[in-house]
Amino acid sequence: MAEASWYVVHTYSGYENKVKANIEKTIENRHLEDEILEVRVPMQDVVEMKNGARRNVQKKMFPGYVLINMVMNDDTWYVVRNTRGVTGFVGPGSKPVPLTDVEMRPLGIKTENISVDFKEGDTIAVVAGVWKDTVGVVQRMDFGKQAATINVELFGRETPVEISFAEIRKTV
Repeated sequence: MAEASWYVVHTYSGYENKVKANIEKTIENRHLEDEILEVRVPMQDVVEMKNGARRNVQKKMFPGYVLINMVMNDDTWYVVRNTRGVTGFVGPGSKPVPLTDVEMRPLGIKTENISVDFKEGDTIAVVAGVWKDTVGVVQRMDFGKQAATINVELFGRETPVEISFAEIRKTV
């Protein structure tokens, strides 16, 4: 079976949740659970000031777009493309282009899970990225983000820094 990838679908503005619901209903009706794995409308928390009061609200990160994790074939393309409210896939012409891991990382959607051999309290060495060659003790681990928080010395102070599991190795 082919590999599933994330694709971006353009929708009418304001129809993102309706498109998501319609695609999920079609997946269930046509038994496409193995081919269309997930449909998402990325949201972010925003602090809004209204009448002098601060409130946290969720807003769409990309109004007019829906993310779909699916195996691209003629059936899945047809189902998504012909869903009410969908105007098309994002890509040149009519050819959908999957998102890369680099494009997915800021969205908090991980395509791979990295298994690690360290835990909170272990000393680790950073082997890539901005903090390369830094050594620190793991303070916190976030498996959802696939990242660990370590304290590094910055301007003479201990400062917490979040680093991806892919950039860390346990020291012996």
